[in-house]
Amino acid sequence: MDYAGRGGWIEVVSGVMFSGKSEELLRRIRRATLARHQVQVFKSHLDERYGGLQTVSTHSGARIESEPVSSSVEVMERLRPGTSVVGIDEVQFLDHGIVDVANALADGGVRVIAAGTDMDFRGEPFGPMGALLAVAERIDKLQAICVKCGQLATRNQRLIDGRPAPAEGPTIQVGGLESYEARCRACHEVPSLGRAQISLLEG
Repeated sequence: MDYAGRGGWIEVVSGVMFSGKSEELLRRIRRATLARHQVQVFKSHLDERYGGLQTVSTHSGARIESEPVSSSVEVMERLRPGTSVVGIDEVQFLDHGIVDVANALADGGVRVIAAGTDMDFRGEPFGPMGALLAVAERIDKLQAICVKCGQLATRNQRLIDGRPAPAEGPTIQVGGLESYEARCRACHEVPSLGRAQISLLEG
């Protein structure tokens, strides 16, 4: 879909971990750079995996320079005059103010490309992702392959010592292959500590 000549807009690349979201973000950023747009790329300061805080990196090793931010306000504060394309990786880790920031940038003529995991490990909307998806002009939801059955994976399976993590765990826990798997709806497991304890007592 082409919004050229229509001012700014918001694109969201969402989906499960290991589905290629960052790769797609990098692809769009590189194309914008080749088209001689002024580009800035931001990422959450919480994500130090792979290339570190100063780069957006993919599981396959591709990378591009980025600026780490801890809040949506920082995105606006660091915006340079003339920037026409803004990329934001791991946007689910930012506060809900990023929705207003993305709208303000788009209203000002900037193309905003936000990439992030749309659901947390419980299968619930992750941070501001639900609201971003609602206001975006373009949405691309990517899937990985379920490690259990080989079907399309749409859920993030958090693991602790190789076992499904309980629902009562923290929402944000940055990790890679050692802590997460991509799974389909049927293979996704989120046990509740409360239910497990009750079952043990009843048994």
